[in-house]
Amino acid sequence: MVKQVILLILIGISFILNIFGLMKLIPIYVTSPILFVCVLIFIHSLFTRHRFKGFQR
Repeated sequence: MVKQVILLILIGISFILNIFGLMKLIPIYVTSPILFVCVLIFIHSLFTRHRFKGFQR
């Protein structure tokens, strides 16, 4: 749960950076991949929690 909260905070920060990129304060080709990677890691962390990890011996 703490991991998802940290990732949501990172998504918020990268979204703000992307807004700065749209205002041409920061290059947009730097801020867009940062936002994409943060969202990708967040979605990946949501779907890997319920994966079958095999039987225990």
